[in-house]
Amino acid sequence: MPLTDTQARKAAAKDKDYKLADANGLHLYVTTKGHKSWRMKYRFGQKERRLMFGPYPEVSLSEARDKRDAARRLLRDDIDPGVQTEKRRAEAAARAAITFEKMARQWHEQQTPIWAPVHAADVINSLERDIFPHIGSTPLSEIDPPGVLEVLRKVEKRGAIETAKRLRQRMSAVFVFAISEGVGSADPAAVVTNALKPLPKKGKQPSLTDPDDAREVLVAAEASGASPVTKLASRLLALTVVRPGVVRGASWGEFEGIDWTGDFIGPQQPLWRVPAARMKLVVERKDEEAFEHLVPLPWQAVDVLRTIRRLTERARYVFPSQRHSHHPLSENAIGYLYNRVGFHGRHVPHGWRAAFSTTMKARARKQRRIEDLDTIERMLAHMPENKVAAAYDRHEHMERRRELGQEWADLLMAGMAPAATLLTGPRR
Repeated sequence: MPLTDTQARKAAAKDKDYKLADANGLHLYVTTKGHKSWRMKYRFGQKERRLMFGPYPEVSLSEARDKRDAARRLLRDDIDPGVQTEKRRAEAAARAAITFEKMARQWHEQQTPIWAPVHAADVINSLERDIFPHIGSTPLSEIDPPGVLEVLRKVEKRGAIETAKRLRQRMSAVFVFAISEGVGSADPAAVVTNALKPLPKKGKQPSLTDPDDAREVLVAAEASGASPVTKLASRLLALTVVRPGVVRGASWGEFEGIDWTGDFIGPQQPLWRVPAARMKLVVERKDEEAFEHLVPLPWQAVDVLRTIRRLTERARYVFPSQRHSHHPLSENAIGYLYNRVGFHGRHVPHGWRAAFSTTMKARARKQRRIEDLDTIERMLAHMPENKVAAAYDRHEHMERRRELGQEWADLLMAGMAPAATLLTGPRR
């Protein structure tokens, strides 16, 4: 007779292990300690074999019968259910080994050759900072939309709305990569797109445009306890008015015409040649030499470079990260510094460009040098409508650009101490 649930429930431990038979090979196995489990005896290839379906009562009698019937269907098709069970277990173990961090690093490694180095570093830094600590060790198959949203909410709570959106895109790319590799089945990051907070309406970047006011940003930042690397990066950014990412990703090979010893006597034309691949250009122009950006360096900028060279001459980047020397300075390092010293909502790293543009254009109009307006735009790497002229004129007005750059540096740095004084404070 088939076994009843009452019999299974009342089965007690005895002096020896024993079985309570159900039907078609299924039985309840009871140990001397009272542990009960479902098992099935069957024959395959002239050999007696055994399957285990799990403990009772976690696995009920009806569930055990369903498992038995499924195994018998495999036997009818000449398939060993024991082998199938082991295969499923191996597949489950393999899925558990494929964690989000493991797959994300594979995705990042594949993308790195086609990305600018500074962008590649930004991507992995953001994942290491905000994602891996929370779900990095979680198997891909166990990550669902609520789990993704929970991680991104943590980023939103600190006010980094745009960062949360970028992280969602990067997570989504990892899941899609896993699907294409045959080890993923869904993209839970895609589902949460509309659940994230909307970006605030963008206005102008906060900027103190008067040189005297802007100088106070540098004074406060450089009097803080920040790393000398961050302080020097901030000063070079203010002097050259390039985009912040250009400073962060700078490498020593981009600088020309600089006497690093400071002993050379005579005229020099120090220049920062920023490759097109690092400029904020549309993707199809990334490899065109015509769109490299040339920055004539005032002597105050050379002073900064000579100083930082004492710390990072052997590093990959001029301004490396404090935590990872092979990565560039964090994209938020300078901005956080300005916030800490009292300029939150008043001046951001990108604001130096507005300060330079406002100041130098006002001076050009006052001096009736209207031609300088176009030169100032070139110094900011703003593309004119005539793209042919842009390619032809990239070396044009270089002498005037050098003069205007020095004029801005003299205005901004009036009364400021030499860059070498910034080496005091916490070292990397």
